[in-house]
Amino acid sequence: MDIDMGYDAPMAGTAGMVPMGTARTGATIFCCDCGAPIDGTISTDSRCSDCLKSSVDLSQGIQREGVLHFCKDCDRWLLPPNSWLSAAPESRELLSLCLKKLRNLGKVRIVDAKFIWTEPHSRRIKVKITVQDSVGDNLVMQQSFEVVYVVHTQQCKDCAKSYTANVWRASVQVRQKVTHKRTFLLLEQLILKHGAHRDTINIKEEKDGIDFYFAQKNQADAFLSFLKSVVPIHTKESRHLISADTHTGNKSYKFSTSVEIVPICRDDLVALPLKLARQIGNITPLLICHRVGTAINLLDPNTLQTADISADTYWRAPFQPLAGAPEMVEFIVLDIEQTNITNGKFRVGEAIVARASDLGVNDTTYSARTHFGNILHAGDSVMGYLLTGTNFNSSLLDAIEESKTFSQRIPDVVLVKKHYPNRKKNKKRNWKLKRMAKDEGDLLPKASDQAKMDAEYEMFLRDVEEDEELRAALALYKNTKKTKRADPDAMSVADTEMTMGEDDDVPRVNMDELLDDFDELAIQDDE
Repeated sequence: MDIDMGYDAPMAGTAGMVPMGTARTGATIFCCDCGAPIDGTISTDSRCSDCLKSSVDLSQGIQREGVLHFCKDCDRWLLPPNSWLSAAPESRELLSLCLKKLRNLGKVRIVDAKFIWTEPHSRRIKVKITVQDSVGDNLVMQQSFEVVYVVHTQQCKDCAKSYTANVWRASVQVRQKVTHKRTFLLLEQLILKHGAHRDTINIKEEKDGIDFYFAQKNQADAFLSFLKSVVPIHTKESRHLISADTHTGNKSYKFSTSVEIVPICRDDLVALPLKLARQIGNITPLLICHRVGTAINLLDPNTLQTADISADTYWRAPFQPLAGAPEMVEFIVLDIEQTNITNGKFRVGEAIVARASDLGVNDTTYSARTHFGNILHAGDSVMGYLLTGTNFNSSLLDAIEESKTFSQRIPDVVLVKKHYPNRKKNKKRNWKLKRMAKDEGDLLPKASDQAKMDAEYEMFLRDVEEDEELRAALALYKNTKKTKRADPDAMSVADTEMTMGEDDDVPRVNMDELLDDFDELAIQDDE
């Protein structure tokens, strides 16, 4: 091992020969090793500085080799006796840990310490340390040496517990009482983008939601804070006594937090209580939910008036949506006329539509005002709710029909969004989303349930393609998997017709919005 020695502070007196014509102030002697003349009044052991540096080792008694223990699961380092420290490679924290592992280092003064580059796969860490110490009355010596640490892998107690059953101390049970999983698909992407799931020791999928398990209660509290910042929720906490010490009074608990997400989802048709409609700006009580964030954002498609309902306001007087996305019907736009009423990206349009299933059967048409009239043209397909002839069995809708103010404002059709029927099914997208690794347990989906889940996920992917604001809140990755190109001579007539009939207006995701795909722990690709 190479050792760099240096002499820092020279002797107080002047060593060596004295110029002619100058009076001597001390006795001159010869070095006992090399015979060089030195000042005998300040010399140490009758040696010159060069001989003294070659005979004295300041690193004597200090370890030149050491062992560091590293946990591969959580990327932490063992700080004896029982602590684990998070430190990045070649960081100050790791350098401090390396110096603490050396014995007798406190006997000398540390001047400098730095890492020496090594191959990552070598499992070796080299540190160059420079120390100073006094070897005489007026002589200070500086010396540099290297220490090699061998990195051994050792699983910490927290990671060892994560592989055993019933070791969690806090759980967060997220539920939403709806018939679909669209909200959880969005929540999953938000959790992945912000890394809110990193402290979980297990994620288990349940019938109406997902359970998140944590080793510490403060980790569960941080996860709850994240949920409150992205979706309107209602929480209820409980605890279960595990053990108690009657002598010291110490008790151990398991904490469970029940989280219920509001059952209002994007594109739902909502009938507000009349009292609540008056409180939030005297808005029309029959509205569309166009976004769900920290509050429920409602929109009146006739006037473009908006209203926000916070989580506290909703849970004081909860209500169910009148209809959801699975109940939407496809309509064909026969005529569209735009108005001057605008609000942001929305513009009111007066449209004449007919159900797609009625074309060629009857001549029934409906008049409706829509909030996205600026992107509609005659012949386009739209999705909406048919109110005429539909029994919703809702007391809130009955109250609106009996009201003298709003009974005449109930439309026949409520249009929600534009539909692209010519979109190719099972097309290969140039982007993809990450999925969380969840423990399904005994709730393995049946064939029919799996088909429903695939359809809901496909609908969620289409929503991502069509909504730029939604894409901005998510992390989309480049799909680098290459598919085998089919023989162009073997293309069927049906495939050719589908390709030629594909609508050019189908929204697509630009490559500039995509991120490079990197492998991450506890995340799997959704193919």
